[in-house]
Amino acid sequence: MPPGSPSSDIETLSESAEQVDLKSLVKEFYSEFGELAEFELATDIPEPFDTLLNHQSHMTVTVEHYHGEPVEVVVHRRRNRFRDGHVAQAVDPANPDELDATVAYTREITLVTRDTQRVVQHGIVRLDPSALSRSVWHQIASGEIPLGRVLIENNVLRQVQLCRLWKVTAGERLAGYLDLEVGDVVYGRTALIRCDHRPAIELLEIVRGNGPVG
Repeated sequence: MPPGSPSSDIETLSESAEQVDLKSLVKEFYSEFGELAEFELATDIPEPFDTLLNHQSHMTVTVEHYHGEPVEVVVHRRRNRFRDGHVAQAVDPANPDELDATVAYTREITLVTRDTQRVVQHGIVRLDPSALSRSVWHQIASGEIPLGRVLIENNVLRQVQLCRLWKVTAGERLAGYLDLEVGDVVYGRTALIRCDHRPAIELLEIVRGNGPVG
């Protein structure tokens, strides 16, 4: 199955409301895990990765504070799953009917600093549009504003839950996204965002920090 092809066994969100299923999230776009990266559970992680990842806050705010400038989102791939089970990979975000019919939405993104144009984070986001207001969901789907900023600016009642920290060995695709060499080690996390006390958004977030470890 090529990256990004439809997969009927991927649910709206992971079955557990307390953890993010990393394998299921990566499978949204990668048939082979190692194409993106190899992941190993981590507890103690070095700086600056600990500061960037080990918290219960939005990554948008954290990376902007760390890098000292705003970040913009670049959406590389997206998938909309509809009520009938159909999956589309090129939905026009300006089409309200298709957005309103979406029951699950996944995208692969990078965050880029606005002024210096440094790619500082890779991520995969999966969300349940029904857990968000229509206007918030449409803003997120537009791909023009980082997710965390949309939630903050709309005063969405939210709780960011850090699930797990990961030691990440870059595969070919992650190396390309973050300007790394294949085999470089960086770190990431899986996190869950509840909106109005309801599990709404799953995240895989991998940061470059100041560069690879070692």
